[in-house]
Amino acid sequence: MTVANDKVLVAHGTTNGSTARIAEAVADVLRTAGLTAEAAPAASVRDVTPYGAVVVGGALYAGRWHKDARRFVRRHGRALAGRPLWFFSSGPLDASASERDLPPVPGVQKAMTRLGAREHITFGGCLEEGAKGWVARMILRSGKGGDFRDFAVVEEWAGRVAAELTGE
Repeated sequence: MTVANDKVLVAHGTTNGSTARIAEAVADVLRTAGLTAEAAPAASVRDVTPYGAVVVGGALYAGRWHKDARRFVRRHGRALAGRPLWFFSSGPLDASASERDLPPVPGVQKAMTRLGAREHITFGGCLEEGAKGWVARMILRSGKGGDFRDFAVVEEWAGRVAAELTGE
């Protein structure tokens, strides 16, 4: 499946920047495949109509997608339903995302069904010293932080998205 408009938006909701770094990596792979890709904070996107396809990523907090990702999907639902759409989540602060396929959390699954998203993947999360928020500080104090992102897996997934968009 190739898209007539090769512009791809990779919108992300993040508090401490870990999910933004994943979104940038996805956009980099899409650009390498010849697409015009832009990663942007979900809260800053006013219009998705210039884009032929959209990828939405959200950090997971207590079993929910980041509020900016949730709001983005609600605000742009009609336009998103009419174009190729993929979701990703980032969050587990352990190796579980690398060991097995983690299903989307219920709110993300509902949005996928409602909007006809093609695929969802969960990537490991990252929580390091200096993270914002009292919950983040509590997690770090308990010794459960760290960087569990696997950029080889991120790039492999983004490559599959690119192949679907370019028909290669």
